[in-house]
Amino acid sequence: MRIDDARAWHRAVPLTRPYEIAYATRSEVDLFFVELRAGDRVGLGSASPAPNVTGETVAACGAALAPQRLAWLVGEDPRHLGRLCRRLREAMAGDGEGPADDESRRETGAAGIATPAAQAAVDMALHDLFARILGVPLCDVLGRCHDELPTSITIGIKNLDETLAEAGEYLARGFRHLKVKIGHDLEEDAARLRALRRAAGDEVAIRVDANQGYDLDTARRLEPLLRELRLELIEQPLPAGAVAELRALPALLRRRVAADESLHHAADAVDLLAPPRACGIWNLKLMKCGGISGARALAAIAEAAGVELMWGCNDESAVSIAAALHAAYASPATRYLDLDGSFDLESDPATGGFVVEDGRLRLTTAPGLGVRWREG
Repeated sequence: MRIDDARAWHRAVPLTRPYEIAYATRSEVDLFFVELRAGDRVGLGSASPAPNVTGETVAACGAALAPQRLAWLVGEDPRHLGRLCRRLREAMAGDGEGPADDESRRETGAAGIATPAAQAAVDMALHDLFARILGVPLCDVLGRCHDELPTSITIGIKNLDETLAEAGEYLARGFRHLKVKIGHDLEEDAARLRALRRAAGDEVAIRVDANQGYDLDTARRLEPLLRELRLELIEQPLPAGAVAELRALPALLRRRVAADESLHHAADAVDLLAPPRACGIWNLKLMKCGGISGARALAAIAEAAGVELMWGCNDESAVSIAAALHAAYASPATRYLDLDGSFDLESDPATGGFVVEDGRLRLTTAPGLGVRWREG
């Protein structure tokens, strides 16, 4: 069996609900889609580059997925998954003509990926194709640990009335884990969160994401808020490179901090684990670490070190959300899901992969990722 065709294309997808975070306002998302064909089997992948998260521009992602960059896959045996994923990492680190040479690998170093979202798209397509050949869901190939978990759903930076209205809508839809974007002004953020806690009650989990919006002095003031409002976790309160400052936070606060923009690859994980540990939770995103292979490497480190895992996303297609969910359910360290990135896409060309019921995500029994292109 050989890969007959490898292709990719770009699509700008509007969001049904534009939202604001600490450093940007989003109204649409640039997505890339990958398709690998081997006989009558098709493996699907998707990329969602975001410079502030992945360090990768839309143009760079598109260039990495150009036909000449994918040509090396044609003729390869998709059953050789491990070798192909390793070769993919080398190809993405090189000059585009195939696997990188030793000098290229030395230059990219531990980070290793100039275009992690592009790599993620091809990596998940390879995994999808491999599991479809076997005829089983990818999660079972990887080693299933979980069947279903609740996901949070995200509320952007909004005024108080808009925050409460959106929260009410999500609660009515069955979600019981709300993630609230903060990071502009702590006093305003705290007022919104107090009002939300009163309105939502004690049974609803509230987690917050500052998207690097605070400095150290402000971040320290999150500890009493964490206690008062029983916040589930606090995601990335400080700039990505401020790992030393994270270690200066109170111990209780550090245990409930989830590193996002600070964590891309194994070298970051080692840095975060150096004593005293900078945080107790890691947010894994396929778009940051180059796909399922990279995420599983980080998940293995987390499992060994006793770090809790949260699996997150950008605004993404159901293709990559399903890929993240398969990887998440194959890790014993998984504790939290934040995989709501496809909910507000106006026109996702893909469907399937998972089912949402009362805010809980369950994989389907279809082989591979379980996703397919929409008809028409």
